[in-house]
Amino acid sequence: MNETKMHVEELLRALKLKAILAVYEETTERAAKNNLQYEEYLASLLEGELKRRQEASIRAKVGKAKFPFLKTMEEFDFSFQPGLKERKVINLASLMFIEKKENVIFLGPPGVGKTHLSVGIGIKACMARYRVLFISAQKLIEDLVIAQRDGSLMEKLLFYSRLNLLIIDELGYMPVTREQANLLFQLISIRYERGSTILTSNYVFDEWGRIFDDHVVASAIIDRLVHHAHIFPINGSSWRIKDKLKRSA
Repeated sequence: MNETKMHVEELLRALKLKAILAVYEETTERAAKNNLQYEEYLASLLEGELKRRQEASIRAKVGKAKFPFLKTMEEFDFSFQPGLKERKVINLASLMFIEKKENVIFLGPPGVGKTHLSVGIGIKACMARYRVLFISAQKLIEDLVIAQRDGSLMEKLLFYSRLNLLIIDELGYMPVTREQANLLFQLISIRYERGSTILTSNYVFDEWGRIFDDHVVASAIIDRLVHHAHIFPINGSSWRIKDKLKRSA
């Protein structure tokens, strides 16, 4: 290895240009063979580095989002849920609702694909470099209760308020006490018109009285969630039943 090559590699390592370090030698040989101009050669190296950094950034954002699984919107079988407004759901992939600070709400029984769609949209948002977090409603409420008791509630609320997209899954899986409802209201209020929220629930709004101990707070939460929201009731069959039937067949 000549001194110039060693020096180039030292510089690339110091600058943390990993993609260029991996391909520069091959790219240099190809550039010499094809008589590329210096600008063309440099552009080729920089494009590779940019692509690596973008892919790394997306992987990091997907990791920080804490999805329970990775499923894309393209994998969703709309033919199994004919009552769902396919075009309107697909339009969410444009992520304009995040730009407009709007919410998305999926309502329906277990197994109809609410979480799959939420994750699919969340992955799209990560790919667009938005700050995303997926969390179950129960875990979110537990975090807020703990934060209130240890004096870090405002810090926790500010953390959630800075997210471009907060996905709250399975509201209604467990009943919500009056204290918990008030904490959830504070969270929804601080995010109101500041960030987008995707929420899934097994209950339609008229049934939220079963979830919340405080009906007044429940109404206030619904009011803020629904004001700028795309609402999708899903009343089809369960995917898990579909898979079981397929295996039986």
